[in-house]
Amino acid sequence: MEVIPAIDIRGGKCVRLAQGDYARETVFGDDPLAMARRWVAEGATRIHVVDLDGARDGAQSNLSVTRAIVKAVEVPVQTGGGVRTIEVLRAALDAGFDRVALGTAAVKDPTLVPAAVALAGDRVFVSVDAREGRVSLEGWTEDSGLDAAEFIARLHDQGVVRIVYTDILRDGVTDGPNFEAIERLVRTSGMRVIAAGGVGSTADLVRLAECGVEGVIVGRAIYTGDVRLPEAIDAVARASKANA
Repeated sequence: MEVIPAIDIRGGKCVRLAQGDYARETVFGDDPLAMARRWVAEGATRIHVVDLDGARDGAQSNLSVTRAIVKAVEVPVQTGGGVRTIEVLRAALDAGFDRVALGTAAVKDPTLVPAAVALAGDRVFVSVDAREGRVSLEGWTEDSGLDAAEFIARLHDQGVVRIVYTDILRDGVTDGPNFEAIERLVRTSGMRVIAAGGVGSTADLVRLAECGVEGVIVGRAIYTGDVRLPEAIDAVARASKANA
């Protein structure tokens, strides 16, 4: 299981939101590139970069920063936020991003998903951001009314092989992931699942590894020091070896 540091960018800065609320923002750094280099130096094998302005507004206003991160580190970088068309997806892949996420557009433009899969295969994934079991859109500001499980089943039928599943009410508050929902997804969805939201300790990461997820995106906990990345990576590796 990969432990994947998150770099969420708003206004060019590295920030974290609490429960997806743009009014509850904490700035953790003015230099996202330096943050990316730090996590790689501490052992990260992949970085997750989100353009929060793009997620909410649909336009990638932090594009110069996110692309600079790709050039600054020697590990794969996956990205999301504001990817609403095939042209934007193709440009992101051409810029060197290893994987690119669809979010709002996967709900609002269902024809985009099979076209994206045809273009990018398993390099495209979908961010499923759920609040009380329903998919949220536009940077978590809009309730689609769509049941998350039904949406994931539709994605599977459209050829998507990987999702990032975020429980919004757990995100940015380090109260612990929604283990039950994540384990159920791994068991029933037929997807490769990357979990996000609520990680507050290395023990949370070990338990998620036991749930069978492909990876876990970690944000606030590594910025506050509640989770120390090198120790977390080692603990997950030991747990995975013990369960092999």
